[in-house]
Amino acid sequence: MTRKRAHLLTTANRYHKPGNMMEVAGPWTEVFEGSERKESSDGAETLLGSSTLTLAPLVADSPSVRRSQPILITVNRTKGVESFSSSVPSIPNPFPELCSPSKSPVLISSLPSPSANKHLIKVYGEDSHSRSVWVCREATAREVCHMLVQTAHCSDQENWALLELHPTLGLERCLEDHEVMLEVQATWSLKGDTRFVFCKNYAKYEFFRKPMLFFPECMISDSADVSKGMTSSELIQNLLKSGTCPEIQGYLQVKEPSRKAWKKVYFFLRRSGLYCSTKGSSKEPRHLQYVADLDDLNVYTVVNSRKLYGAPSDFTFCIKPSKNPVRVQDLKILCAENEQIRTCWTSAFRLFKYGKQLQCNYQLSKSAPRSLEGSKLTESKSEASLVAMDFSGKAGGRVIQNPTEAQCAEREEGQAWRRREALRCSLPNLNSGARPSSIHKSQPWFHGGVSRKETQRLMEKQGLVDGMFLIRESQQHAQCFVLSLCYKLKTKHYLVIPCEEGGRKYYTMDDGLTLFIDLLQLVEFHQINKGILPVCLKHPCVCVAL
Repeated sequence: MTRKRAHLLTTANRYHKPGNMMEVAGPWTEVFEGSERKESSDGAETLLGSSTLTLAPLVADSPSVRRSQPILITVNRTKGVESFSSSVPSIPNPFPELCSPSKSPVLISSLPSPSANKHLIKVYGEDSHSRSVWVCREATAREVCHMLVQTAHCSDQENWALLELHPTLGLERCLEDHEVMLEVQATWSLKGDTRFVFCKNYAKYEFFRKPMLFFPECMISDSADVSKGMTSSELIQNLLKSGTCPEIQGYLQVKEPSRKAWKKVYFFLRRSGLYCSTKGSSKEPRHLQYVADLDDLNVYTVVNSRKLYGAPSDFTFCIKPSKNPVRVQDLKILCAENEQIRTCWTSAFRLFKYGKQLQCNYQLSKSAPRSLEGSKLTESKSEASLVAMDFSGKAGGRVIQNPTEAQCAEREEGQAWRRREALRCSLPNLNSGARPSSIHKSQPWFHGGVSRKETQRLMEKQGLVDGMFLIRESQQHAQCFVLSLCYKLKTKHYLVIPCEEGGRKYYTMDDGLTLFIDLLQLVEFHQINKGILPVCLKHPCVCVAL
């Protein structure tokens, strides 16, 4: 049925059109085409077969109510709703990252009311992926590390650490195990890019194990107490056991404020603070100038210092107030000549500031749970516990006491191992797919095509300790690999070359003298035998994904 214009039939209709508005009072009837009209006896018309709709006003006409004004709802009408909502427990926000400013590491939900005991912090892995974890107000770096080890299903529980990283300024430092996470985060700026990074750090307490490597005699101040006839080694050992450090002295390059120039200055680090000499290397009190208080500062390692600050070398560190947000004008940037000098200064800063607390942290780290059973990549035995044995006699094994005889036995064992492996690989029923040449890609010490510069940077971050290693693809030689090894605070690189013998592919580092069927076998061999390396492979340089 075709609809045409409707006619309004009513006895008392009023039209009011202020602008585009129309108001209709009283009932109204809509009439469509095809409706029949029938006149009743009383003269009124009746619609047959029509569609009718009657509307009644919602509010009665009253002079006190205006139809165009909203009606105010009083507060007392919502009392029942408020009492109901207060009894329902609050639901935590499942997406706290969405409530924070863009790219901010400080989560708004991590700053709840003072009565709340749980806080949310964001921790990044070395693959730039992050994980948010709930921690209590007094949670320390050691406790958060243990939590992340369990969450990330790490293969071992030792030597993990949290770094405080400032990417824009190129600053980073390893948090001490006793530091409270929320207190550290409270000093950050909400608009900054500061973050926590979860990674390995083998060198956190290495100066307790090898003090002479970290504190050379040339840097120990002459004012140290040596009247009792102790050697420098004995002096350092006694000071470290007592939770302190010998006074350190030496030249450092310092960046002048508001200038790009660097100036060579002689510094002294004592228990009372950091001093510099205004006249050469003079130690007279009238020539000493006070620089900083050790209790109110943190020491950071500077990354990419040549590009960011125009440093004369890459061995740069800085000190800044510990309770203030990081500002460039507050940084005291210092540059050393080599890595050993920089490590000596930064270690001395830590010892003078925390003292006996570092010794307690070191003892707790030694009593931590050891590596999981079956892990071949972690250090389960110290190198000193491995002794040379001779099992050639019928009476059983004997310990070889003569060092020369022990070296000969090591060489003979290496040659015998090579002959056994060559015989095993030449068997006709050998399943070549049992240990494919690509097995190294699943190992934590393999880092793919990472560059030489990034390799050094990664090993510096995880601590330049003897025996830390990784294997990467060579960027200069096709189908070759590089074994990067840390020794005496330096990174050495050894080329692993593929070769063929008897129609089978091998790998070698000594021009074919020792052959390995794959990189995994090469690593396992050098974890026990030094071979051409200066030290056995001990600590794999790994990157964990959170």
